[in-house]
Amino acid sequence: MRVIAGEWRGRKLLAPKNDATRPTADRMRETLFSMLASRLGSFEGLYVADLFAGSGALGIEALSRGAERCLFGEQDRDALDALKKNLAALGAGPRADVRAGSVLSLGPAPRSYDLLLFDAPYGTGAGSVALDKLNRLGWIGPDSWISIETADKEDVSVAGFEIDAERRVGKARLTLLRRAS
Repeated sequence: MRVIAGEWRGRKLLAPKNDATRPTADRMRETLFSMLASRLGSFEGLYVADLFAGSGALGIEALSRGAERCLFGEQDRDALDALKKNLAALGAGPRADVRAGSVLSLGPAPRSYDLLLFDAPYGTGAGSVALDKLNRLGWIGPDSWISIETADKEDVSVAGFEIDAERRVGKARLTLLRRAS
């Protein structure tokens, strides 16, 4: 795995040592960030949450492209180890907030995030459940963008949100959501 664009373009990222997490492939990240760039323009100054973060590849990509800060949520110990090593190797620590534990245990947000990236285990519906809970806790504002990666056949449906776009990449699907108007 490598950072695709920005300040750390081409830098290698460590993956967790176990099989408990599924790192987001370079092709999937490239598709996601192309979709986001066409909607956001720039990532400069954004506050990002990389939830079910694994190695942190999604949040690190956002930071590399200019995001101001990124909160990383992950509970797997091997994934947390890889995430912390990746942040240290890139010198990204001052712009990162690592939360060890379940995404579902996160409390109220001090502010809403501009971009929330959910890459939950496939087939669990955990991304949709987490989005619903974090919405009630103030993590999502009226201008927030949400990305949920799922298995290709998995549906994403959360009350109060509408799908802006979907893309299939291999056996996975990316869904971009916004708050319903």
